[in-house]
Amino acid sequence: MLASTRSLVIGRTSGTRRLFSTTPLRNADFTHAVIGGGAVGLAIARQLQGREGTSTILIEKHGHVGTETSSRNSEVIHAGLYYGANTLKTCLCIHGRHLMYDLCRQHAIPHRNCGKWIVAQDEPQMGELERLHAFAASIGVPTHFLARAVAHDREPDVRAEAGVLESPTTGIIDSHAYMQYLQGSFEDRGGICALRSPVTRVVPVRAGAGGWEIWTEGPDATCVTAEAVINSAGLYAVALSNSILPPERHREAHFAKGSYFAYAASKPAPKTLVYPAPRPGHGGLGTHLTLDMAGRVRFGPDVEWIDDPSDYSVNESRLGEALDEIQTYLPGIDRDAIRLDYAGIRPKLGRMSAVVSGKGFQDFYIAKEEGFEGFINLLGIESPGLTSSLAIGEEVEKLLYG
Repeated sequence: MLASTRSLVIGRTSGTRRLFSTTPLRNADFTHAVIGGGAVGLAIARQLQGREGTSTILIEKHGHVGTETSSRNSEVIHAGLYYGANTLKTCLCIHGRHLMYDLCRQHAIPHRNCGKWIVAQDEPQMGELERLHAFAASIGVPTHFLARAVAHDREPDVRAEAGVLESPTTGIIDSHAYMQYLQGSFEDRGGICALRSPVTRVVPVRAGAGGWEIWTEGPDATCVTAEAVINSAGLYAVALSNSILPPERHREAHFAKGSYFAYAASKPAPKTLVYPAPRPGHGGLGTHLTLDMAGRVRFGPDVEWIDDPSDYSVNESRLGEALDEIQTYLPGIDRDAIRLDYAGIRPKLGRMSAVVSGKGFQDFYIAKEEGFEGFINLLGIESPGLTSSLAIGEEVEKLLYG
C-alpha cells in the first residue's frame, strides 16, 4: 500500500544513465511512477523495474489491478490487421503479439492460438476482405482465403456467402491470469504496487527537471516523488494529462461503451473466432463471436457513445440490433439463448474515432511531452492495447532511456 512507501524511500543509484533527467534528484522516492494499473500500466511498470539501479511504483485507484478496460474486453490476441501502415497500433500490436505468445508459453499463462475468420456476405464486403488481405501481406501478417467447401467442413454453422479470410495468428488469452502474472513479476523484481490510491494531483517541479510530486487520496493518502511519471490511466488519462499540460495542449476525452452478450445454448458452437467484414469509419469491429478459455461462445461489443466513463450498465435496447448482426454470420443461433452479460468502455480521442484505418482513425498517442522532463503520456490506449501491452512497455522504456 502507498503508506508503506514512506518507509521505502529509494534513492538514485549513481552510474545509471537517465536520459530524461539532467539534474540529480537525490531526494526522489522512486525513479518511475506509473499511474494506472491496467494491462498496459502493469507491463510498463514491469519493464521499467527490470532496469538495474532503478525503482518503480505503480499507482492504482482500485483495490485490484485491471478492473476497467483491461478486464472488460474480448480477450483477443490480435494479429494486427486493421490499423494501417506505419502506425503505432500496427507496429506495437504485431511486436506485442509475438511477445505475448512467448510469455504465455514460458509461464503457462492460459491462452489459445485458435485463429479468426473474417466473413463476407456480399461483393462489397468481399472487397473489404481483399483489401485486408493485401494489407496484411504488405506488413508480413499471414492471412489466407478459404475455399467454400473447406470453410463448410470446418465450421458448418458459420454463414459466409461471399468468402472467408482466415487469420491464423489471432488467439485468445485469460486477461486476468495475464495481469496477475505481470503484477507478480513486477513485485518480484522489487516494484511497489500502491492500490486504493486515487491520484488527485500531479505537480511537476521546475517543469519536471526537479522531479514530480504525485498526491493521492484514500486510506493511504500521501505524496510520493519520482523522477519520471508515466500516465497510463486509461479512461482517465486525458483528464490527468489536461491537469498537467497547458490549456493549448488539452484534449477532449471520448468514451465508446460496448456491451457483450453470453450464449447459453450448446449449439451452434464454432471453434474459431468469427468477425464480420470491417466497416471503414466504424468505432468498433462489429458484434463478433469470441470464445473464452473454456470454449464458451460470447458476442460483442457493440458501440454506444457515452459521457460517463464509469457507466458499465449493459444497454438492453441494443440487443435486438446485435442479434440481427450476429444472425448474418451465424443464422442458426437461438436468439432466446443470448443474454446481456457485461460492458466495457474504450477510451477514444475522437467521437468518430474508427478502429479500422481510414477516415476517423486515431492512432495510439504515446509521447514524451515537450517541456515536461520525465513525463510520458499515453492517450487513447484502446484495442489492441491488451495485445500491445508488452511492446508498449518497451516503447516507454525507449522514450525514457533511448
